[in-house]
Amino acid sequence: MKECNFGMLGLGVMGESFALNLERNGCTVAVYERVEGVAKKFADDRAQGKNIVPSSSIKEFVGMLSRPRHIMLLIKAGQPVDNTITELLPFLEAGDLIIDGGNSNFKDTERREKDLSAKKINYFGMGVSGGEEGALWGPSMMPGGPLEAYQEVEPILKKVAAKAPEDGEPCVTYIGPRGSGHYVKMVHNGIEYGLMQIIAEAYDLLKRALGLSVQDFQNLFTEWNKGKLQSFLIEATVEVFKKIDPDTGKPLIDLILDKAAQKGTGAWTIEDAANFGSAIPTLGAALDARIISSQKDERVEASKTLKGPSDSFPQAKKEELIIAVSDAIYASNICAYSQGMSLLRNASVEYNYNLNLKEIAKIWRGGCIIRAALLNDIAKAFEERKDLPNLLLDKQFQTYINESKNGLRFTLKTAIDLGIPTPAMSASLAYYDSYRSEYLPANLIQAQRDLFGAHTFERIDIPETFHVNWQD
Repeated sequence: MKECNFGMLGLGVMGESFALNLERNGCTVAVYERVEGVAKKFADDRAQGKNIVPSSSIKEFVGMLSRPRHIMLLIKAGQPVDNTITELLPFLEAGDLIIDGGNSNFKDTERREKDLSAKKINYFGMGVSGGEEGALWGPSMMPGGPLEAYQEVEPILKKVAAKAPEDGEPCVTYIGPRGSGHYVKMVHNGIEYGLMQIIAEAYDLLKRALGLSVQDFQNLFTEWNKGKLQSFLIEATVEVFKKIDPDTGKPLIDLILDKAAQKGTGAWTIEDAANFGSAIPTLGAALDARIISSQKDERVEASKTLKGPSDSFPQAKKEELIIAVSDAIYASNICAYSQGMSLLRNASVEYNYNLNLKEIAKIWRGGCIIRAALLNDIAKAFEERKDLPNLLLDKQFQTYINESKNGLRFTLKTAIDLGIPTPAMSASLAYYDSYRSEYLPANLIQAQRDLFGAHTFERIDIPETFHVNWQD
C-alpha cells in the first residue's frame, strides 16, 4: 500500500477540491468519507491516475499516513467534528496533527485544542476562504494552533495557497495560538457580509431610481472593477449579471427569490464584538438585512398597507447618482474593513492572540472572498503603524474617505427620499460621523442610567465617579 503524507477526511466539494490541490503540489493524499463508496468513487473519477488513495475505514485511513500524521477535516462544523476526533483518537500518536478546515466556532476550537494538547496531539483551527474554486486552485488560509506544528506543514500550505497578484506571496501565514485562526476567519466572514450587503444596496437603489437593466449593471460593474472598487465581489457580481436562465431566456438574477441565508459566522461576529465592546455597525446591519429578507411573507403583506414616499428621481441627475453610488460603495467598504480590523485588534488583546494585522491583510489579497485592491493599502497602514487603532486614523484612508464621503451622503439622501432601504451604507456613515465626533450624547444616557439604576457617572471637571438623587 502506498504511504501517504497528507490525509483528507471529508469529501464534499471542498474536500475533493483541496485534496486535488494537495496532490497537484506534490502530496500523496489518503482520503476518507464516512458515506460508503464515496472515497473510491472520487479516486476512480476526478482523482483517477493521481496520487490519491481511498480508504474504507478510519483505521485504514490513519494507517496509510506517514508519521507525524497530518490530517485535514473538511466536514460540517459542530458535533460532527467532535465525533470525528473521537473516532480518530485511538489510532493517533503524540505529535500527530489534526487540521479543522471548516467554519467551526472559535470557542469550540479553543476547547478542542486544549483537550488534544493534553493528549499531545496537535490541533489547528484553519480558516479556508475561496469556495470550491479557491480550494482547488489556491485559497487564502488562516491557521491557528501550535507554532511548531504549523512549521511542519508550512511548506505544503504555501504551495497550495493562493498567490497575491501584486508580488506572488502565498496567502497563508501563522495566525496565532489556539482558536485564533477560526476567529480571524469568522471576522473575515463578518466583513464579507458587510461588503455583499453594500453591493446589494447599490444595485437596489440604481435599479429602482434609474431603472437600469441587467445589461446596464453588467457594463457598470465591469467598469467599476477596473478602478478603486476592484475586488472579487465586484467581479463576481459581473458574472451574476451575465448569467441567462436556459429555460426562460431571462437574466437569472431576475428569477431569484429575494431571501438571503446566513449560516452563523456573521451572527458569531456580532455576538463576540458586543461581548467586549467593539463597534461593527456595518457588519451588524448586513446581518439584520439578511434576517429581514428571510421574512418574505411578512414583507409582502406589509407592502400592501405600509406606504413610502411617492417621489421619483430626476433622470437628468442619472450620471451624478451613478458616480455618487460608486463613492458610497467605496466609503462604506472602508468602514466595513475598518470595523473588522478594529475588532481583530481588540480580540487580539482580549484573547492574547498577538495578531499581526499587516500579515492578515496581506493573506486576504488573493484566493479569498473579500480580496480587493484596498487590502494593499490596509497592509501598508499596519506596516507603518503596528498599533493603529482604526484605519480611519491612517492618513491615506482619511484621504480616501474624505474624497468619497459626499457621494455617500448624496446616495443616502436619495435613498431616503425614495424610501429605498440602505442599512449597511447608512450604518457606515453613522459610524464615520460618530467616530469623527469629539462630542456624543452619551452624557444624557449616563444621566438616565444613574437616575433609574444608580449606575454612576463621571464628570468632565472632577476626576471621580458620582451618583446623585435626580428626583430631589
